Amino acid sequence: MKQYLFFISIFLANFILFTSCSDDLDTTPKTEFSEVAVWSDPALVETFVNNIYYRLDEPLTGGRFKACLVDEAHYRGNSGSFDFNNCLMTSDNIPGFSAASRYRVWADVYKTIRNCNLFFENVDKVTFSDALVDGKTTKDRITGEVTFLRAYNYFNLVNLYGGVPLITNVYGLEDDFDAPRNTFEECIDFIVSECDKAANLLPVANTGANYGRATKGAALALKSRTLLYAASDLYSSTKTIFPDYSNPELLGYTGGDLTSRWRAAKDAAKAVIDMGIYKLYKPDPAPTDSIAQNLVDLFKSKESEEDIFVKFFTPVMGQMMGLYSGPNGFHCWGSNAPLGDLVDDYEMKDGTKFDWNKPEHAADPYANREQRFYATILYNGSYYRPRTSDVTGIEPDGIVQTGRWEIWDPETNTVQEKYGVDTRKSAIEDWNGSYTGYYVRKFMDPAIDASVYIYQEVTWRFFRYGEILLNYAEACIELGEYDEAKTYINQIRKRAGLPGLTEEGEALKTRYRNERRIELAFEEHRFFDVRRWAVGAEAYHPVKQATIIYKLNEDKTTSTVPTITHDVWETRKWDNKAYFLPILRAEMNKNAALVQNPGY
Repeated sequence: MKQYLFFISIFLANFILFTSCSDDLDTTPKTEFSEVAVWSDPALVETFVNNIYYRLDEPLTGGRFKACLVDEAHYRGNSGSFDFNNCLMTSDNIPGFSAASRYRVWADVYKTIRNCNLFFENVDKVTFSDALVDGKTTKDRITGEVTFLRAYNYFNLVNLYGGVPLITNVYGLEDDFDAPRNTFEECIDFIVSECDKAANLLPVANTGANYGRATKGAALALKSRTLLYAASDLYSSTKTIFPDYSNPELLGYTGGDLTSRWRAAKDAAKAVIDMGIYKLYKPDPAPTDSIAQNLVDLFKSKESEEDIFVKFFTPVMGQMMGLYSGPNGFHCWGSNAPLGDLVDDYEMKDGTKFDWNKPEHAADPYANREQRFYATILYNGSYYRPRTSDVTGIEPDGIVQTGRWEIWDPETNTVQEKYGVDTRKSAIEDWNGSYTGYYVRKFMDPAIDASVYIYQEVTWRFFRYGEILLNYAEACIELGEYDEAKTYINQIRKRAGLPGLTEEGEALKTRYRNERRIELAFEEHRFFDVRRWAVGAEAYHPVKQATIIYKLNEDKTTSTVPTITHDVWETRKWDNKAYFLPILRAEMNKNAALVQNPGY
């Protein structure tokens, strides 16, 4: 039986320090380990590395998704998200985007990188066993893990800031802390080199107690994502977007061959595919399958054949996605509510575009949509889970209610309004309701009553095979290899029960980008895709919510069929400076060699 590796937040929490009695004064600390102790014990070193894993940026622990900072979702309780979505960030404040939200920013990421550098400076002091486990020695395996983890942290920094200082040593108190930013190209080259190094050190697969740690596939998947992003429009056009910025080399490439960059991205994705050990979860659904349920099962599972690099949770060290994002009528908090804009981008079951101007679509907008819609979105009329006992008297069936009913009152001869139990005028926790009329279904385990603060064990997938297929397809499109691209996109669409794409050129690129938006929804990709494609103005605009009304009929009865529209509701706007985050003033003051990003 596989033993799962679970990453813990309290550094070295599972170890107890035993000291011997002595007549001499004992100066050994009782609440922490000395540096000498850590680097003389392989078990303590492994736990030190576990803490690096724990610090990776993932949303399930903190419950706040970057989806709320782009055109996917709305965070109902945070004015900072509103300010971010109106590009009000400054060198003194990045609203809605901080370590408190589990978004790893400059100082926090460099703290993690310092831990990686501490490992590299001390690893040769450790006496590891020479025995092979999964084909690798412990020293090689754990060195490969930290190499991968440091590269991943630099990758995240570069996506947010452009070129950053590449720090590979541990600073002492007497060192000069002024470190200039490396160029964007130097950073990408470093990350790719580290991925190659890690891939050579890591096992193809981990077993036993090592299951869940980074593997060769994880390093190659990071390389794929890095090269895909680097080849994208933003990093080849920063001189056009920021014509007055004096350091364009910090924001993107200032030379080189774009075709070669796309070729490298294609090759990197293909290297993961050619490993032959990953595949789509239920890639060829049977005629009797519920495709939506297949996809629900994938994203609430602990493990699948699609997993490349993941984070596991336990009932003790779990995550509370169900509580954070579930409907308020289930006593949950209604965060990360999908926007009407995202809902509109789900295709019809036959693969055609949904269109409010078509009467048959507008009359019943949730009917005959593609299956990923039903697997990802909780909408008015969809089933979620049994209600708690105090709510069953209002709504007994577990059906999401985000609409309102017009009811005739014969005593007053007036129309009264009754609001659904999952709206912001609900009788149940109205302050936690979604503003958009939608809730997230993806990652939710309906078997868990999240309202009583029970942890979910749903896995977070940093890298999965579906992304790699899309990465490969995107590179093929940019290289003009349209038939090859469609072969891989259509694997994703077949799994979703959709017909294959047939377009070419710009039309295929448009379909691909929507395919990526839908397939990877709420997986922390859209925030970065909008930026790397340089389509900020298309994504940051006034966004839509659902208006759902069961109208009063002429005979004074209430319609059983709602009238549903999507209406502009929250203002959002774009400023090109938001392609990169500002380096906060506190960091600029610490390091005189830093150059600020444009617009700040």
